[in-house]
Amino acid sequence: MGKNVLIKIEYDGTNFSGWQVQPNLRTVQGEIEHVLKYIAGEEVHIHGTSRTDAGVHALGQCASFEWNSNMPVEKLAEVMNRRFGAGGEGRQGAPGDICILSAEVVPSEFHARYSCEGKTYRYVIDKTGDIFRRNTSFQYPGAGDLDLEAMREASKYIVGTHDFKCFESSGSTPRESTVRTVSMLEIKNEAESIIIEIRGDGFLYNMVRIIVGTLIEAGEGRRPAESVREAIESRERSKAGFTAPPQGLYLKEIYFK
Repeated sequence: MGKNVLIKIEYDGTNFSGWQVQPNLRTVQGEIEHVLKYIAGEEVHIHGTSRTDAGVHALGQCASFEWNSNMPVEKLAEVMNRRFGAGGEGRQGAPGDICILSAEVVPSEFHARYSCEGKTYRYVIDKTGDIFRRNTSFQYPGAGDLDLEAMREASKYIVGTHDFKCFESSGSTPRESTVRTVSMLEIKNEAESIIIEIRGDGFLYNMVRIIVGTLIEAGEGRRPAESVREAIESRERSKAGFTAPPQGLYLKEIYFK
């Protein structure tokens, strides 16, 4: 029996059709499994913690898999990054938009998805209008004029354990429960960006992006802070704000049991 391995992954989601393998489409999971197969000489199926959407980035995505190769696990990140072209080195023509940050052996019962107990997401709203940031942030016109105190007041209604059905995109896969716990929501004002970070035990489909859209509407003065509480109590998607685009979203960190 092989080793159970956990890798930590950073990627620019711009040119991917999301995380999950899809026929005839370039995905993060597909690229990683392709490289692992090249190294191991056999199919390697990985289990990712989170299925990020097209255009969404990661600073700390994780995946686990069984590793039967003689390649030492401590060398795996370096060898994989050469194939990805990460850091400007390795395979000619590789885009370098995936980087393996670490690889380690974990207990056999560990699973990157089912052993997860929480995640932190970061959302970046650009204030500069710099076209070179268009794929890595939400270039929101008038971002510098948003009332951050109004956004922070609205965010207070989100922190805690609630039924977050109103922040779930319509048409998503039905879930046993839409109750989640948000333990932290911070809004930071930096020179070139507004940074929103949110930590929770789990997130519904497009939940973070809808929360961001709702907070922006509060910052514009289009909705009072109390409307966030009303939206949550209603469980109706129409009562929450717009869905912010994927370019500004980053899976920042994952916490395991």
